[in-house]
Amino acid sequence: MPTQHMLHLLKLAVGCPTIDDLAARQIARIKADPPLRHQTRSTPRRADEIAGRGSIYWVVGGFIQVRQRIIAIETDVWDDGSACCGLHLDAALVPVTPRPVKPFQGWRYLEGPAAPADLARGTGASSASLAAMPAKMRKELAELGLL
Repeated sequence: MPTQHMLHLLKLAVGCPTIDDLAARQIARIKADPPLRHQTRSTPRRADEIAGRGSIYWVVGGFIQVRQRIIAIETDVWDDGSACCGLHLDAALVPVTPRPVKPFQGWRYLEGPAAPADLARGTGASSASLAAMPAKMRKELAELGLL
């Protein structure tokens, strides 16, 4: 579990309504162009505080649901040859206590104390059951502290 003094990133998993969709997308990417990384336009200014210590927390279906350890943050290139930033990720998707998040663009910093706790194995709602639930119901249950 991440310690409280760590710095993390928060990112929407655009086009991935479930954790399984995110996992499938990442498997396809690593097969096509290893190592596993997420490319983003800007390099985090606080990259030294994140790389090798922090995680990227993915917002899936309107909730922070899973995290991945960020192994390294390096200069990378898009398919067209232009420069970007590559967030090199551990392949393990670690489920966390779901928390609703409003949509945003890009990524956000997430201070260690604000990061949701990892879920113990076999606890909490599955990604499939959360995804099947209407968004309004998920939001209301999360506001009541039931998710």
